[in-house]
Amino acid sequence: EVFHHLDHFCGPPLDTKMVKDNDTTVTSFILTGLTDRQDLQLPLFAVFSFIYGMTLLGNLGMILIIRFEPQLHTPMYFLLSSLSFLDVCYSSTVTPSMLLSFLMVSKGVSYSGCLIQYGFFALFATTEMFLLAAMAYDRYMAICNPLLYTVIVTKKVCVLLVAGSYLGGAMNSLIQTLGLLRLSFCSSNVIDHFFCDLVPLLKLSCSDIHINKTLVSVFGSSIEVTTLAITVISYSFIIVTVLRIRSAKGSSSHSLGTDKIVSVFYTVIIPLLNPLIYSFRNHDVKCATRKLLKRKVFMC
Repeated sequence: EVFHHLDHFCGPPLDTKMVKDNDTTVTSFILTGLTDRQDLQLPLFAVFSFIYGMTLLGNLGMILIIRFEPQLHTPMYFLLSSLSFLDVCYSSTVTPSMLLSFLMVSKGVSYSGCLIQYGFFALFATTEMFLLAAMAYDRYMAICNPLLYTVIVTKKVCVLLVAGSYLGGAMNSLIQTLGLLRLSFCSSNVIDHFFCDLVPLLKLSCSDIHINKTLVSVFGSSIEVTTLAITVISYSFIIVTVLRIRSAKGSSSHSLGTDKIVSVFYTVIIPLLNPLIYSFRNHDVKCATRKLLKRKVFMC
């Protein structure tokens, strides 16, 4: 309150600028973080530092194993290594800034920095949806059409699938970020979140957000529905095929706001789980890991 009254007499604060209608437009934001409880800052820093470290270790380890083991140079593992790389980028867009916020009193971020963070977040999140759909299609071809698999799913096709995933992600990211550029942020510059996500930014804006909601509905929702449909349909065919052949052998893998909890799950937890779900429970990956470890021990 004291600073508010001082601002009234001394002019606008440093993170805003005056416009013609005597309002102020925000040029920087303050993130509230995951929680404002000071007694939880260090414990949360320790927990999420460990999770982030394991995410990097698991995904980078997966990339190295696939890169140096010739028997894993197949389309499926090329897609898996692409997923691991994507998870490293995805998690690194949000988690380091969140970790820093646990240690710092000031949690400010510039307007441009906020848009850049959201742009990369949207890029990697959308790309991952496309890539998971591509991986589902790859498994569908391998299990349901094994005779055509090596003919259709070549290295070139996999490169195109990955490139197409990034292209789709880039297009959605560019559209959503350009939509944010047209918005004005007046009065409050406090984002009730731990990173610059779309929904908190829209809530904060004093502009008409109808166009932004339309962009999310047309592009964001259509991408989610399409990729989810491809994934579900592909795995449905796989399940039907597996049930038909009745294979005896198979592999299986066994006060915070709700939006913040969900965000933590898909930005921090999912990138940690992906290499465990898709790769490290795989027999070929286990064998390749043992080979590499034995080779290192022998060299020493």
